[in-house]
Amino acid sequence: MNSTEFLHGSGLEHLPAFLTSLAIGLLIGLERERRPEAKAGLRTFALVAVFGTVAGMLSDRTESPWMLLGGLLVVGFMTVAAYFREREAATDPGTTTVVAIVVCYGLGALIWYGYGTLAVMLAITTTILLYFRAELRGITQALTRQDLVSMLQFAVLSFIVLPILPNRNYGPYEALNPHQVWLMVVLISGVSLAGYVALRVFGQKKSAPLLGALGGLVSSTATTLVYARHAGNNDRVLPLAVVVILLANLVVMVRLGVISAIAAPAILTTLLPVLGTGLLFGLAWTAFAWRRLNEHREALVPPITNPTELKTSLGFGALYAVVLFFAAWLSDIAGSSGLYAVAVLSGLTDVDAITLSSLRLFDLGKLTAFQAVTSIAVAVVSNIGFKLGLVLFIGGAPLARRCATGMGAVALGTVVALGAVGA
Repeated sequence: MNSTEFLHGSGLEHLPAFLTSLAIGLLIGLERERRPEAKAGLRTFALVAVFGTVAGMLSDRTESPWMLLGGLLVVGFMTVAAYFREREAATDPGTTTVVAIVVCYGLGALIWYGYGTLAVMLAITTTILLYFRAELRGITQALTRQDLVSMLQFAVLSFIVLPILPNRNYGPYEALNPHQVWLMVVLISGVSLAGYVALRVFGQKKSAPLLGALGGLVSSTATTLVYARHAGNNDRVLPLAVVVILLANLVVMVRLGVISAIAAPAILTTLLPVLGTGLLFGLAWTAFAWRRLNEHREALVPPITNPTELKTSLGFGALYAVVLFFAAWLSDIAGSSGLYAVAVLSGLTDVDAITLSSLRLFDLGKLTAFQAVTSIAVAVVSNIGFKLGLVLFIGGAPLARRCATGMGAVALGTVVALGAVGA
């Protein structure tokens, strides 16, 4: 008998599963061991995890789910009984530990059924939740009724309304897609809510780079709209709004570079000088705006009454739908020869779509590298112009003047570099 046959015949091939269960139990038990009020620690959690794997194995071999269910009932009953025998009014009632033991048993069973990686991930997450009890309780106690209502509103917009809307094109030119239009509503609400949370947690100066970076990754247009509205309502928010808007628009250049590197790496030698020059021009003014933000000690966080900005979100969703319709209409008039006209119109709402389309046409050989880069650059400049219009209309002339320099620098650098590449 060779070693492989011996291991198979003795069942030792399953030893790694039981060792993983033991490790999971020890991990969770280590955290509980630190709690004097907990009636279960290292040994209990380790044994429960191993028992979960044993129950899973027996249930699998006997082809009966009752073995697994019976083990769960035994673990739950014994744990609850232990707390009833030693109930102390001044200590934790033990609900968390009871639930943690049941979870530990379930993770042990998961390992037997081949979900070891998932079980380890869930064990680490469980330990984190148990360890940061005080911090989580502090967060929940700091939440106001307004915060909870805003989170619920965002959840309804994102996970109830958005999934049920049809993801199909309707209307003239099939330009209106309810799902895509509502997605912009969700983006506006999400950017506003995330900014509200970041400002409360980090303060305005520390949160400005985070707000701008995340806003640029998610939607620079949504970020521009939200902070233009804040600056329009209160002049003291203006320094923060300028930095966030400029940073969000700079991240767009980085995002387009990453998209191009993935979709069409061959175009990078032509595209990167154009995007890079625009980025460098914009960075110079953004650094100046950042210094002015640090000098404004009296600047405050936006006085947000509803962090989800529902009215603003719905208004922009309607504007987005109107722009989509007119872009489709004018694109139809321009015909197939109007590539750059289409880029201008597409850039009014989104630069990603025309970027991906141009890169695809370049890969197919229907566009030269310079033509594809030109359409992307035109869309970028068009998008900047559209967002400056939003800033002027919603945030007012003071904000528009300060944003125009930084955003104009990005556009200027892009155009200058494009001219140099085409020369």
